[in-house]
Amino acid sequence: MRQLLTAPNQLTLLRLIFIPFIVINIVDRNYAWALGLLVAAGVSDGLDGLLARKLHQQTRLGQYLDPIADKLLLSTLFLVLSIIHKIPWKYTVLVFSRDLCILVTCAVIYATTTLREFRPSVFGKINTGAQVGTILFVLLYQVDTTAWVYWGRKVGLYATFAFTLVSGLHYVFVIGQRLRALDRQKQAAGR
Repeated sequence: MRQLLTAPNQLTLLRLIFIPFIVINIVDRNYAWALGLLVAAGVSDGLDGLLARKLHQQTRLGQYLDPIADKLLLSTLFLVLSIIHKIPWKYTVLVFSRDLCILVTCAVIYATTTLREFRPSVFGKINTGAQVGTILFVLLYQVDTTAWVYWGRKVGLYATFAFTLVSGLHYVFVIGQRLRALDRQKQAAGR
């Protein structure tokens, strides 16, 4: 319970609370409000990590809660923006497919091996950045249709597509390496 009450984890919970309000504003076509709330959620994301380090309040709960909040926010917004035809479905299907495959793979590996560390790779972090940028530009394009916003949206969608594929393939490669190393350790211990 003490972990839940730390300032960084409270900010992460606040980010989760933003999600329905962002969705409500998108559905009601209040894109400027949705964009403002998304920016506030982004600030809370940066602030929770900063506070965790500065206040020495890094917790095990926060290590799990922060990426869950990020994934819920991004996945929800990709889904909602596809439903209202602001993001083509192929991007949302790819994002969901990658995340679902990673989730199922981690669950199976966690249940069947001693492997417990599933840190995000640099490609996963770039992918998250591309997704955040895409959502920002998609919402901004609903408010401002100037050329630079149009191209920011387009580049964001292409970057999301590319880095979703690259990060997914990299994840498969890294997990394969870890499983082979684990198997070699078991074989060496069995001798």
